[in-house]
Parts: sequence; structure tokens; C-alpha cells
Amino acid sequence: MKEKDRVHCSFCGRDKKDTNVLIAGISGHICDNCILQAGEIVKEEVKPNETDYSITIHKPTEIKKHLDEYVIGQEDAKKVLSVAVYNHYKRVAKTFISQDIEIEKSNVLLVGETGTGKTLLVKTIAKLLNVPFCIADATVLTEAGYVGEDVESILSRLLQAADFNVNKAEKGIVFIDEIDKIARKGDNPSITRDVSGEGVQQALLKLLEGANVSVPPQGGRKHPEQKMISIDTQNILFICGGAFAGVEKLIGKRLNTNAIGFKTQEATDMSKESNLLQYITPSDIRTFGLIPELIGRIPVITHLNPLDKVALRRILTEPKNAIIKQFITLFEMDNIDLSFDKEVLDFIVEKAIEYKLGARGLRSICEAILLDHMFEIPTKVVIEKLRIRLDYAKKRFEDSKLKQLKVAS
Repeated sequence: MKEKDRVHCSFCGRDKKDTNVLIAGISGHICDNCILQAGEIVKEEVKPNETDYSITIHKPTEIKKHLDEYVIGQEDAKKVLSVAVYNHYKRVAKTFISQDIEIEKSNVLLVGETGTGKTLLVKTIAKLLNVPFCIADATVLTEAGYVGEDVESILSRLLQAADFNVNKAEKGIVFIDEIDKIARKGDNPSITRDVSGEGVQQALLKLLEGANVSVPPQGGRKHPEQKMISIDTQNILFICGGAFAGVEKLIGKRLNTNAIGFKTQEATDMSKESNLLQYITPSDIRTFGLIPELIGRIPVITHLNPLDKVALRRILTEPKNAIIKQFITLFEMDNIDLSFDKEVLDFIVEKAIEYKLGARGLRSICEAILLDHMFEIPTKVVIEKLRIRLDYAKKRFEDSKLKQLKVAS
């Protein structure tokens, strides 16, 4: 066969018989191996256009409506968050008319007991806006140079969530959880440095207010040779959350000392309320241990109400991703129709309240009740329907390790 008549790859010269696939073009051919190599080269050399990223601005009512589908109750927190997010991204998009007025950031502080929905609220908003989102735990942060994570590691996670698109990351949302755990340990100076308390608060100031920060793309200090990436935090929305255990005592003390002499009826009624978090102010947060400079950079403060029996019962079944709906879907994958008696749902809620497990405890209890079925059913004879009754739920809960929580406490 003549050379010009031989069918071969025009790039590497392989014969057709030596390739898996040989694709014909107008005046040549390319084999599968050359296609894979070309793809890798394109992926490496061609960078995404980081300027082509825009955010759809949703109205506060639209944001709250979306939150209502996933989060039960917490009306005040939903409204405050919706307005803060709307104002922030209006500011990012520069939709205001006057160029002489510089609008400041509307960072948010969520105060509420564990399991009341702080993380869920922020996650749901980030998903709606389709912006990069990351969760940082303040308890692992320390001052630079000490064992632990630097505050810049927060932005490393955001950068990873944005697929290392800097422009995209600079419009993201960061949720700093357990912010109350970095409260200053005391007003009296000591020999040891407060490297995981007030020191971290000082380091967070530049991030919250807005500054150009050099971020290690892989995070941490294990790769000192890596090239740093500069990120402007001016348009990153920081939402902080914390339980602030014990702040109710500070609020109650403040409310009770407002009146001189005999207590007024208003002060007495307010002090008797179980949910004192609704009266929280920046001064209470300062007394708790956050420095004034940090509080000033988180201007929006809201609270989440403790979950009562009615709220927990609704959380179990009503949201789009309700816990019961999740288990029903899991069993549907095995072609099983799962159902719960009403008494079982009430029993799950009662135990969550009794053991003070919050909304997270609802899933733990459901897991304990359904564990044997989820273990055995996939290998058993096909079962079309499974109904969970109260007596079975009680027995499975009594046999579970969750029963020991109350004994231990």
C-alpha cells in the first residue's frame, strides 16, 4: 500500500489498526490517544473567563418565600436575612444611582441555640443565589504562627468552592459557625496569650470589613512554596452564628436593672419570658466577650427562637427536604412503601425534646428506629409496604444507644 493511501493519525502517525478509534476529518485523521492529550492541553492552557460571572438579585419577599419551603418558623430571622442579603448584593451589583455614597457591608450575626436552623438558613440562601458558599468553624482558628488554622484558611475553602475562580469567590457567602467560642476569656491580662480568643477576633477584622488578603490555595502552612492568591473581601458576605450559651442571663440582668426602686410591670413581664434572646443587643454581645471592633463590623444582629413541640413536629414532615420524606425516598429506592403512624411521629418529637437533641436529634431518633429494617430489608424477600407502629418505635428506641444519653447526663 502506498504511503499516501495509508489510513493513519495525522498527529502521531499511528496506523488505524494500532488505535481504538480513528476519527476522519476533511483532510486528515485523529486517533483517540491524541484527542485525550489535546483535551488535557486545552484544560491546562485555557483558563475560564473570570469576568463572566453575574448574580441574579432576588427580592426579599422571594428569598423569604424560598426559605419558607425549607425552614420552619424563625420568621424574624428569615426577614432580617432576606433584607441583609438583598441589600448586600444590590451593593455588589452597584445598582444604586449615586456614585458619591459608599454603601457599607451588611454582615449578619445569628444568635440561637444549637439545632435551631442557623446553618440551614444560610445554606438555603446560598443555594438560591447560586453563589460559592463555605462553612468555617471558629473553634479551630488561632492567631498566625500558632497550632491551628489561620483566618485566611476560611477564604481558601471559599476559593475551592468557587473552583478557584477568584471573581466568583469574591461574591460568595462565608458562614462562620461557633463565633461565640472565640470570645475573650477574661478582662484580666494573663501570662498566656489568648491566641484562640481575642487574637482571632482581631485577625477577623480585616476579613469582615474588606481587604485584599493573600490566600494559600491549598490552605494551611503545609505548602510554603505555593503561590498565594489575592482575594478582595469587600464583596464577600460574612454570616456569623453562635449559641452564646449564658447570654440569656446577661439579657435578663440588663432587663431587670432598668427599673430603679420597685420593678416596673413591663420589666417583670419581660424577665419572665422564656425566650430572652429576642431582646439581645450589641451591648450583650460585648459583655459576653466579643470585642467592640468586631461587633461594629457585624451590624445586623438577629435571633433564632428555641424549637418547641409544634415546630419540631412540622420540621419532621413539612419542609421540602423533611426528614420523614428523606427516609420514605430511601425506602422507595428499594421499592418499599414506607409509612409512619401519627403516634410514632409524636413519639419522635417528644423524645427529641426530652433529650434536648433539637432538630438534629429528630434524624438520630429516626435512624435508631429504622436501623434494623434498613440493614435487613435489602437482602430479604421483596416487601412492598412497611408501616412503623408506636410499639415497635418505642422498643427500637429503648434498645438504642440514644437511651443512654439521658442516663449519662
